[in-house]
Amino acid sequence: MADWGPVVIAVVLFVLLTPGLLFQIPGKDALVQFANMQTSGISILVDTVIYFGLITIFLIAIGVHIYSG
Repeated sequence: MADWGPVVIAVVLFVLLTPGLLFQIPGKDALVQFANMQTSGISILVDTVIYFGLITIFLIAIGVHIYSG
């Protein structure tokens, strides 16, 4: 049996936290901009920290497991 939990959680978070796709923190004109499809170095850094925090919570603290087979 394969554990697909880490793979699914990582892919979903990666897609949702892509800078500029759903939101951008910090934006060019405001603190948060939604769906502007642009990015900056600071927003990449902020999204990286958020991604690391969420992936740590979901995989280590909660322990999400999805088994197949």
